[in-house]
Amino acid sequence: MENTYKSLSLKKAKVFTTSNLVKMSILGVISYVLMFIHFPLPMFPVFLKIDVADVPALIGGFALGPVAGMLIQLIKNFLHLVTKTSTGGVGELSNFIVGTAYVVPAAMIYHMKKDRTHAIIGVMVGTVVMALAGALSNYYLIIPFYSNFMPIDAIVQTGTVINSRIVDVKTLVIYGITPFNIFKGLLIAFVTLLIYKKISPIIKK
Repeated sequence: MENTYKSLSLKKAKVFTTSNLVKMSILGVISYVLMFIHFPLPMFPVFLKIDVADVPALIGGFALGPVAGMLIQLIKNFLHLVTKTSTGGVGELSNFIVGTAYVVPAAMIYHMKKDRTHAIIGVMVGTVVMALAGALSNYYLIIPFYSNFMPIDAIVQTGTVINSRIVDVKTLVIYGITPFNIFKGLLIAFVTLLIYKKISPIIKK
């Protein structure tokens, strides 16, 4: 038990070095900037916009550990909260929950054995966990929040025009939001796996 505690303390100490804090801050700022580069996709409800802002957090999680990935997500959403929020923090909270649900499992699995197989398994598991977290956060946080400004029927209608099976909030989450998050998770995985080997040596210095 004592050895386990010492091991965890050492891992925590390694994450919170000055060098790593600087790297996490830079990755967090890059992630924040990428939040503004987004666009809708015709197969999903119009309010769902795709971006790759989770890529820096996933890269950080792979290179520095799952705690680092979570902190990069926190930095990204804190910056958005203090500069651009239109939801009073609700959107940022949801984004943090969903992003962390993706990055942390993926990084944990990758750090079991740092090879391509574990990286792929990690992002697949991360995508599933993110889809579940996205479904719950949208059902209980985001959609209820926006219903204060826009009728629920109008929100659901944005999904109905894309998919006739979307008739209420539950089906909007199942047939609209969840497939979107799965697509987004796979896109983030593809981009990260494409560039990680080239970028990771810089981060690990």
